[in-house]
Amino acid sequence: MIVTIHQPEHLPWLGFFNKVDQAELLVILDVVQYRKNYFQNRNRILNPQGPFWLTVPVITKGHTSKTIKDMEISNTTNWRDSYWKSIYYNYKNHPFFNDYATFFEDICKKEWQFLAELNEHIIYYFVDILGIKTKIILASELNVRGTRSDLLLDICLKTNASTYLAGQHGIDYLDETIFKEKGINVMYHQFSHPVYSQFRRKEFISHLSTLDLIFNHGKESLQIIRSGSDKKIL
Repeated sequence: MIVTIHQPEHLPWLGFFNKVDQAELLVILDVVQYRKNYFQNRNRILNPQGPFWLTVPVITKGHTSKTIKDMEISNTTNWRDSYWKSIYYNYKNHPFFNDYATFFEDICKKEWQFLAELNEHIIYYFVDILGIKTKIILASELNVRGTRSDLLLDICLKTNASTYLAGQHGIDYLDETIFKEKGINVMYHQFSHPVYSQFRRKEFISHLSTLDLIFNHGKESLQIIRSGSDKKIL
């Protein structure tokens, strides 16, 4: 069993789904501390001037003691209206906008309480429409313990992993020894961002939300995502 573990980012980029596609099981790491001003409540999309942040406001008071799954969305402003308008006005003329727009419009009609719930809903949607077959579970469902490498190892043990597919930068912090002691192989995800055509743009802009890719390329999106890897693990 090839297992990968990743925090529930908001509107994840292509590399996220390339890594998920390389694994048999994705464990969404919702039990670690929320990281402010990162990718957990925002990601980049395009407007005519270039990339900009599409953001979900969160209640930051006390965030240093909260896990991602406990982070609440701040619904004191009508952020969902501006969020949807940002998507609509910047992508409405894209080739495949009408294929996927309803989903994003619908999520903006619901008042979400928890950020992780929204992010997970979006991740499940992307996995489905991209055609990725990887199973997904939540770390909070596993009763896991520990921090850092110990936490990741506990997740791997509880999911019967034979191989742990770590992120590209995992080599900088991961204690491989404790995995090897338990008979678990460690591999590091490698991803080179593919270039794809973007509506009415001469110069390609990378590292955007996968939202940009699907509105530009529809059902070809997974093929483009997979082109970022030299080879498929499975």
